[in-house]
Amino acid sequence: MLGVITVVFFLFNVLPGDPSRMMFDQREDSEQLARIKQKYGFDLPTSAQYVHYLNDLSPISWHSLEENDFSHFKRFPEKPKVLFKLGDGQLCIKSPFLRTSFRSQGKPVSKILAETFPNTLILALSAMGIALFLGLILGLVAAQFKGGWIDRSISFIGTLGMSVPSFFSAILMAWIFGYLLSSWTGLNMTGSLYEVDLYGEGRYIAWSNLILPALTLGIRPLAVIIQLTRSSILEELGQDYIRTAKAKGLSNARIMRKHALRNALNPVITAASGWFASMLAGAVFVEYIFGWNGLGKQIVEALNQLDLPLVMGAVLLIAITFVIISIIVDLLYAWIDPRVRT
Repeated sequence: MLGVITVVFFLFNVLPGDPSRMMFDQREDSEQLARIKQKYGFDLPTSAQYVHYLNDLSPISWHSLEENDFSHFKRFPEKPKVLFKLGDGQLCIKSPFLRTSFRSQGKPVSKILAETFPNTLILALSAMGIALFLGLILGLVAAQFKGGWIDRSISFIGTLGMSVPSFFSAILMAWIFGYLLSSWTGLNMTGSLYEVDLYGEGRYIAWSNLILPALTLGIRPLAVIIQLTRSSILEELGQDYIRTAKAKGLSNARIMRKHALRNALNPVITAASGWFASMLAGAVFVEYIFGWNGLGKQIVEALNQLDLPLVMGAVLLIAITFVIISIIVDLLYAWIDPRVRT
């Protein structure tokens, strides 16, 4: 995480453009620009800004006693709890501070992420659920009919799914099912999870808006899961314990369900975990095309307006998700395959 924080900070701090000028609508007012730079620490050297950024992210942090200092905790939406004074400052404990958005009138980045990340998480979970459900079934069928026309047809679908970029398939899905066939499907080209009713009296959950972006986002992992499931099952079917099970008179269905499929899931879980984590980042284009109000759409809009705190906070949130998913996958290995525990 420290490596990600370092790369993200220096990457976005060498981008062309002046965030303070963007916040000031490109107007030439040197006095106001100087105030903005002082408020957000843009007048400090890059190394000092990096140290302040680490200090803001750390749960235990040091802050100056001088209120006009950028390191003073007057910038925080919630006042940190002071542990004790240390020199000309004080050691505090607080929640990680991702700073405030440039374009949302000082709204905390953590609050923006809390509002949009659940929408992206629902989209990613739905897409991965579709990919796993269909991928395991189609991979199993392809392995059962190895070399036949069913196997070749499923393999062709998998190859086609891996070769189509998400942004292109999103445009096609929106145009075909949300425009040309909308009278049959009842789906919209764009729309988010929460919609406002026609009378503006409140919001409601529009689950139908989830269908097209979830299908689009799940196409590529579906193709990978089909190929992995097929190859893993075929490899397991050639093992000695499968021949022993057949010699004992077990049916093919029982052998496949109780033995081969479970042992073939390890590479599938590895691929699914990697794809699920990458979906949070890869949903950028899909969310933007379908108008899904999630993390990806926020990243695109923030990049267009040089809202660096929001972009950096979103990237760090995605990186944390990668780490957590990797830990969960390690635990799943031991649960599925007892040999891993030893």
